[in-house]
Amino acid sequence: MPELPEVTALAAFLVDHAVGRVIEAVTVSSLNVMTTYDPPPSALVGRVVVGAGRHGKFLDVVTAPGVGGPAPASDPSLTDAATGAQDWHLVVHLARAGWLRWSDAISPTPPKMGGPIALRVRLTGGVGFDITEAGTRKSVAAAIVTDPQAVPGIARLGPDALSLDRDGLAAVLAGRSGRIKTVITDQTVLAGVGNAYSDEILHTARLSPFATAASLGDAELDRLFAALQRVLHDAVNRSVGGEAARLKGEKRTGLRVHARTGLPCPVCGDQVAEVSFTDRSFQYCPTCQTQGRRLADRRRSRLDK
Repeated sequence: MPELPEVTALAAFLVDHAVGRVIEAVTVSSLNVMTTYDPPPSALVGRVVVGAGRHGKFLDVVTAPGVGGPAPASDPSLTDAATGAQDWHLVVHLARAGWLRWSDAISPTPPKMGGPIALRVRLTGGVGFDITEAGTRKSVAAAIVTDPQAVPGIARLGPDALSLDRDGLAAVLAGRSGRIKTVITDQTVLAGVGNAYSDEILHTARLSPFATAASLGDAELDRLFAALQRVLHDAVNRSVGGEAARLKGEKRTGLRVHARTGLPCPVCGDQVAEVSFTDRSFQYCPTCQTQGRRLADRRRSRLDK
C-alpha cells in the first residue's frame, strides 16, 4: 500500500512532469473507481495541471481552467464563472494495490474495461498517467472536487504524521487504550502511516506493536517520536526525485523488518517474526521489541515463552 513517503514522491513527480500540461482526455475503465459524478471526468478535458500534493495517503492533482476559456461542467454551480476560475482537484486514493503509472508515450487507445487500469489521464505532448490496481479486489477510488475536504476520507483525517512535534504526538495518543500498532495506522488519529512504515517505526523505537498507546512512558514517547521522524523523513528523501515506476522497489529496499519474516533482524540478528490476520500481517523483532517473546496471533492462543 502506498503510504506517506510514496504519495509524497508521486506528487513531486507529477509536479515535475505534468504541471503546465493540458488534459486532453480522461478515460474511466473501472465501474467503481469514481466516487463523484458531477462534474464528470470529461469536464477535466481542457484544464491545465497546476500542481499536485498529498493529504495523508490521498494524492491530489490540481487543475485550473485552460487558456481560451472555462472548462465545461454539468453543474452550473461548479463552472469557472461561478467559482472565479476555481481549481478543481482530482483526488485519488490508491488503497492497498493501486499505483500511478506514468508514460512518456501514453497510448491513445482507451484501456479495456475491467482490466488493471482504472483511470487514464492523457496530457499534451503525448504523455500521461494511468491509475492502476492489481488483483480482483477493487478499492482504488477517485473524486473530482473543488475542495479536497469534500472527500469524506480526507475530511476524517487526523493530523499529518510529519506535522506533529513530540508533545503533539503525546496529545494524539493520550487516553487511547488501543494497541500502538493499531492507533498509529488509524488515519483518523494520525494521517499517512500504514502497515509497512508502522512496522519500521515501532522497530526503530524498540516498542512492541501490542503496547497500549496511552501507557507509553516519557522515554518510550521520546523514542516513538524520534523513530516516526527518522523513518518517514528517510523514506521521503529516498523516494522524492525518483521515477514513479521505481518507487515500489525503493520502498522495499529501505525496509528492515516489514515483509521480512524469517530473515535476520539487521540490528540484533534475531529472526524477524510475524503476526498474521485474515487478510494482512505485520512483522517485528522479538529481541528488539518484545524482550524475546513472540506475540500471539490467530495461529497462537498465547505468548510463546
